[in-house]
Amino acid sequence: MPDPSGFLKHDRKLPARRPVPVRISDWREVYPSADEGLIRDQATRCMDCGIPFCHDGCPLGNRIPDWNDLVRTGNWATAIESLHATNNFPEFTGRLCPAPCEAACVLGINGGAPVTIKQVEVEIVNRAFDLDLVAPQEVPAPTGRSVAVVGSGPAGLAAAQQLVRAGHAVTVYERDDAIGGLLRYGIPDFKLEKEHIDRRLAQLTAEGVRFRTGVNVGVDVTAEQLRAEHDAVLLACGALAGRDTPATPGRALRGVHQAMEHLVAANRAVASAAGGQPSVNGRESSTPIDAAGRHVVIIGGGDTAADCLGVAHRQGAAGVHQLDLYPRPPHERDEARDPWPTWPWVLREYPAHEEGGERVFAVAVQEFVDDGTGQVRAVRIAEVTVTKRDGQRLLTVLPGTERELPADLVLLAIGFEGTEEQPLLDQLGVTRNRRGAIDADPEWQAGTPGVFVAGDMHRGASLIVWAIAEGRAAAAAIHRYLGGASQLPAPVAPSAQPLAVPAR
Repeated sequence: MPDPSGFLKHDRKLPARRPVPVRISDWREVYPSADEGLIRDQATRCMDCGIPFCHDGCPLGNRIPDWNDLVRTGNWATAIESLHATNNFPEFTGRLCPAPCEAACVLGINGGAPVTIKQVEVEIVNRAFDLDLVAPQEVPAPTGRSVAVVGSGPAGLAAAQQLVRAGHAVTVYERDDAIGGLLRYGIPDFKLEKEHIDRRLAQLTAEGVRFRTGVNVGVDVTAEQLRAEHDAVLLACGALAGRDTPATPGRALRGVHQAMEHLVAANRAVASAAGGQPSVNGRESSTPIDAAGRHVVIIGGGDTAADCLGVAHRQGAAGVHQLDLYPRPPHERDEARDPWPTWPWVLREYPAHEEGGERVFAVAVQEFVDDGTGQVRAVRIAEVTVTKRDGQRLLTVLPGTERELPADLVLLAIGFEGTEEQPLLDQLGVTRNRRGAIDADPEWQAGTPGVFVAGDMHRGASLIVWAIAEGRAAAAAIHRYLGGASQLPAPVAPSAQPLAVPAR
C-alpha cells in the first residue's frame, strides 16, 4: 500500500531546468531527465485517495495513484503498462499537457502543493524507452476492414494505433512532409524534441499503420476516392485557423504575422539544420520570419505566445514584449472564482518567461504603426478593462493610457477560429459550426455515415490529453461501426467537457 505519510515527508519538487544561458544557445529540451530518487520521492507524496479527483481532471482517466505507487516501489515495467493502458503517448502529454490532473489533486486543496503527476508520467515513459520496455504490440488477424485517418496529430495517431491493434487496416494521410501535425512543426524542440515522435512512429509502423505524407486530402485525393478505398474515414485535421485582428489599423504592414507562421518556419529551420526533413519552401537552414536583432511584440498570453517567446530568445531578439488583454492573474487559486478541483485562473510562468522579455497585462493594441515604407515600427497600446455582457466580451479603453512599444516583428497569438475551410469538407458534406468546429453525433459521426471526427477539429483548440482521449473514443466508435466483436476503450463522449463550476 502507499506510504500514508509520504506527502508529509517530502515537499513538492521539480528537477532543475538547464541554465538559461546554456539552453537559449540551442534548441534542446529545457528539462533534463530527473534523478530517480527525486521522482520516487515525488511519487511517494501521492495519497492514493479513496476518490482520486485527479482521474476527473484528466479526460484520459489515467490511473494516476496506481502508477505513482509503482514508481514509489521502483516497478517501472508495470508502471508503463498501467500508463499505456489509458494513454498511447505519455511522452507527449508528460511534456506538453498543462496537467489539469494536478489542479484536481487532493493535496492542492486550500493552496497545498499537488503531486508532480506530469513529471512522474514523463519519467515513467523515459525509463521505459531506456529499458526497452516499449515495443510494437502483436496485432490480431486482419478484419478485412480499412480506415482512413486524415491528419497525423495526437488525435489521429491515437485513433490509428487503437484501430490497427483491433485488426483493421489503417492509413494516415498528412498534407505536410512529415508525420506529427502540430507536434512536428508547431511545438518547438525545446518543449518536445522530435526524436520522441520518430520512435513512437516506428512503433506504429511496425504494428501496421501506413503513413502517406504530402497528401492534401480533398485536393490530391478526393473524398470520393478516399471513401472508395476505405470503409470509414476519421477527420482529425486540428483547429489551425488562427484568430486575426483585421480591423486594427496597420494590420497589413510587413512584419505582422500569425504566430503559427513564425513557429512553423522556425521548426522547419531547426529540423533542416539537424538533418531532419527538408523545408518545403526550399529554405534549408534559415527562416523567413526571424527575430534576430529585432524588437518583438507578441500579442497573447497562452501557450502559443510562450512558445513564440522561447523561439524569439533562441533566435536572438533584441527585446520582447508579451501583451495580455487581461489583468495579471493571482499566483494562487481564488476559491470563490475557481474552487478546487476545477482548472484555476492563476499566473502561469513558462520556462520562456525565465529567459527574458517583459509581460504587459491589461492592454490592447490600438494600431500597428507604419515606418513610412509599409513596415511596422511600433505598436500603439492602451490600458483596457474587460467585461462580459450576454456572453460578449466588451473592452473599455482607459483615457490617457496610450503609449508606443518599438516593434519590427509582431506575432499574433490570440487563439484559433477552429478548423480550416478546405475542399474535403464540402466533398464529404460536412459543415463547420459557429465555432468553426465540426459537430459529432453520440457515435462520433460528423453528419455523414461512415465519416467520423475527433480532436481539435471537433472540440476546437484544446489540450493534448483531450485530443488523445477523443482519438481513442472515436476509434472505439469506428470499431463498432465496422462490426468489431470486442470493445475498445472510450474515455470520453463527444459532449464531454472539462471540470467546471455550474453556471449560476
